[in-house]
Amino acid sequence: MAKHHTNEMSFLDHLEDLRWHLIRATLAIVIAGFAAFIMSDFIFDTIIFGPKKLSFPTYKWLCKISTFIGIDTTFCADEFPFSIQNRTMGGQFSAHIWTSITTGFVVAFPYVIYQFWKFISPGLHANERKHSRGFIIISSLLFFLGVLFGYYIVTPLSINFLGTYNVSNEISNEIDISSYIALVRSSAIASGLIFELPIIIYFLTKIGLVTPKFLKKYRKFALVIVLILSAIITPPDIASQIIVAIPILILYQVSIYISKMVVKNQKKKEKHV
Repeated sequence: MAKHHTNEMSFLDHLEDLRWHLIRATLAIVIAGFAAFIMSDFIFDTIIFGPKKLSFPTYKWLCKISTFIGIDTTFCADEFPFSIQNRTMGGQFSAHIWTSITTGFVVAFPYVIYQFWKFISPGLHANERKHSRGFIIISSLLFFLGVLFGYYIVTPLSINFLGTYNVSNEISNEIDISSYIALVRSSAIASGLIFELPIIIYFLTKIGLVTPKFLKKYRKFALVIVLILSAIITPPDIASQIIVAIPILILYQVSIYISKMVVKNQKKKEKHV
């Protein structure tokens, strides 16, 4: 059984406490993953392979915009010029397992964060715990927003660019299932984690590693890093990188504001001491 009396806990007790929180978080992921494994038809046909169909909402939206502007685009085509296939004996089973685990992690994320919070909260002051009650809700909301952004924006842009890219008519695109799923998974999960930036900055400011002055001073460097991140998780075309960079830059500005609020509250506490 996990212990929660932090003042009386030794280093080994902390490790034991952490072990139980990790076990509970892992169990939640496994349970959610098992449910996703059973619902394979919906997970694969509707979610995973949804962005492969040009009837996907994002393509319809981009097609309407392109038509309105008068630009010729692949978003208005009937279907993508590539097929997905499996080349190994265990390929489909492996894809089924890893997709289920990934889905389990996404679904169970609020509970995973809850377990993380249960581990660190005993080390906080009562006042700090009171002001941080919305941590689980806010971090989960940011993560889900990031996953949706990755799924509905980053993934379709990547599939449209890479799936239609052709260096020669002698080459046909026959994409392996593992490669396709890796693209969908990395786009969604990476975006979800990037959207956690304000939460990360909050804790870094709390422990004194980051200040609003530091964030403002290195804003130009942050812009370069954002563009590099955008280039990593999106296809190498300028439009896609800008679309991804905008929300990350907004999150960075929000992080500066959050850092200011943390420093302001800390100064207030120091005055009252």
